[in-house]
Amino acid sequence: MNIPEKFDILFEDDFLVAINKPPGILVHPTRISEDTITILPILRDQVGQWVYPIHRLDRGTSGVLIFGKNKESASLLNTLFRSREVFKEYVAVVRGYVEEKGRIDYALAKDDRKELQEAITDYSKISQTEMDFSVGKYPQSRYSLVTIHPLTGKFHQIRRHFSHIRHPVIGDKRHGDCKHNKYFNESLGISRMLLHASKLSFSHPKEERILQLKAPLEPSFQEAISLLSL
Repeated sequence: MNIPEKFDILFEDDFLVAINKPPGILVHPTRISEDTITILPILRDQVGQWVYPIHRLDRGTSGVLIFGKNKESASLLNTLFRSREVFKEYVAVVRGYVEEKGRIDYALAKDDRKELQEAITDYSKISQTEMDFSVGKYPQSRYSLVTIHPLTGKFHQIRRHFSHIRHPVIGDKRHGDCKHNKYFNESLGISRMLLHASKLSFSHPKEERILQLKAPLEPSFQEAISLLSL
């Protein structure tokens, strides 16, 4: 993993800062990871002050990630996320051909011992492709490029939902298709998970305006789209 010395800042003012998170790095240390380098200390040094994480993106996911610059703005932003007042848009490459539009309404739990919670994901197909190589039992391989709008945000929701409808996200090691992941890594040179948080839209915590934050695709994601002619 290439650790950046600083991040691409998408937006910054006195109340919050938003970055384009690269793939392969955690937001902050966790008990289940041995990672010693995470986003928080790098970003704190970059902006010269303490910042507060508002939401998380999985290690392999890239895209818009926001932090509060003080406890008040962090509290207000957290309230927006909890009350579902944040519009989220993702882009992903998934296995197979998906419908033009769809909704995945499939409750999730953190683990088998926890209670199921409502989880809803809407998606739309951007494009699809059939490649002249075999991964598994079929002579060709099919993929779709989709935009995704999670209405809730539960427990790796997007990855688990697309696995549930048998269109797993390419590069997802936990919920994905290991044969396709291996082919992308060894034959196409693409090892990252092809999931990107492309847009967040929400009310500014202290000003009467809507922020629309967009993150461009990272080069390896663009390369994957080009190789697949999506």
